[in-house]
Amino acid sequence: MSPLEITGFVFGVAGVWLTIKEHWLCFPVGLVNVGVSLFLFYDQKLYSDTVQQGVYILLLSYGWYRWKNSKVKESLKVSYMNPMMLVSVGAAFLLISISMGYFFDTRTDADVPYLDAIATALSFGAQFLIARKKIENWLIWMVVNMLYIGIYSYKGLYLYAVLFFVYLVLAVKGYLAWNASLKQQQNAGISETAG
Repeated sequence: MSPLEITGFVFGVAGVWLTIKEHWLCFPVGLVNVGVSLFLFYDQKLYSDTVQQGVYILLLSYGWYRWKNSKVKESLKVSYMNPMMLVSVGAAFLLISISMGYFFDTRTDADVPYLDAIATALSFGAQFLIARKKIENWLIWMVVNMLYIGIYSYKGLYLYAVLFFVYLVLAVKGYLAWNASLKQQQNAGISETAG
């Protein structure tokens, strides 16, 4: 285990925990994890994961802005995706996973290019949904974490495999916590309507 892997592990767990708590610090903490992971994955020839970390910088910055912007923050509550968002995120997933998998399979020495691209494309969707506070992000993260446990075990990145097992447990916890928050919001809405 390298110091980079340990640093990524610590900041990764802290970032997910802060996300579960719906705290805006999840974004800067996540940026540290992303920076560390970018170098680690490039070194391991996991190029889809490397690109993923670069895109995460943009998505985390977007989420940080949305969660801290006072005008957006007031209306930003845990909610479900609407059908249009579901179709858009699904289409983006297919396009990204197929094109990245093909590119890294035919143009680089990437290991597991298609599986890595699928996990990467799902991760983009999940991270975007966090910025929008959509509860489905946690369900996607559960799938992503299971994929990465396999990929990182195969690559010998055992601490990252453990990290993604921890992420899997945290994704379940996150789903339950955000679901409780959603029910509270719905109950508060019913109370306000009744009052």
